[in-house]
Amino acid sequence: MRVNIMVGGPDSLIPLSVVHARQNEKWVGVDIGATRLLNEGITPAVAVGDFDSTNAQQFNRVKGAIDDIHLFPPVKDYTDTQLGVKNAIELYKPDQITIFGATGGRLDQYLSNLFLPLEKEFKGYLEKIQLIDKQNIVDYYLPGEYEIKAEAGFKYLAFVNLTPVTGLTLVDEKYPLTNWNSSTPFCWSSNEFNGEVNHFSFQSGVVAVIKSRDLIIK
Repeated sequence: MRVNIMVGGPDSLIPLSVVHARQNEKWVGVDIGATRLLNEGITPAVAVGDFDSTNAQQFNRVKGAIDDIHLFPPVKDYTDTQLGVKNAIELYKPDQITIFGATGGRLDQYLSNLFLPLEKEFKGYLEKIQLIDKQNIVDYYLPGEYEIKAEAGFKYLAFVNLTPVTGLTLVDEKYPLTNWNSSTPFCWSSNEFNGEVNHFSFQSGVVAVIKSRDLIIK
């Protein structure tokens, strides 16, 4: 089972076509993300957060539409996104968690969301968490050998070691790499798929793989 989480990143980066394609799946609305889902005709199963980004009128609407609301004080030990993931795991024990609205906007919040799967509490779900926006798809990997498939329209491919890493090998991507090690985080950006299916491997650490595309501003 997949649980989708909508948080409060910029509206302009939300891929609404993907959101609507999943409207019948399980949804968690985080703070203003709950209102965003209601605006799209989706009623989340759960709403979570301190709701400091939600005005009184919006929160009244959330309370009228959603039965299960987990309200927290603004001063707390978790960010709202962390609370959304925590509740998704505790309530549903899903096979996959996809987070929308976790990118863009404030850089501190973006980085907090990017590094969230590394936290001890969520690391057991690291490979089940995915971030999606209009421009990027982020997946997380533990050591091993992997096959990855191209996504239509997403030209670029990046390999980001979020921790020290050993043995990173890009087998058949456009720009291969062999047995690369690093003691500090690093991003091998602007690589590309070479065909529809490519492979990579590494021996230790945590690697994020980002499929991305240029965003055309009209």
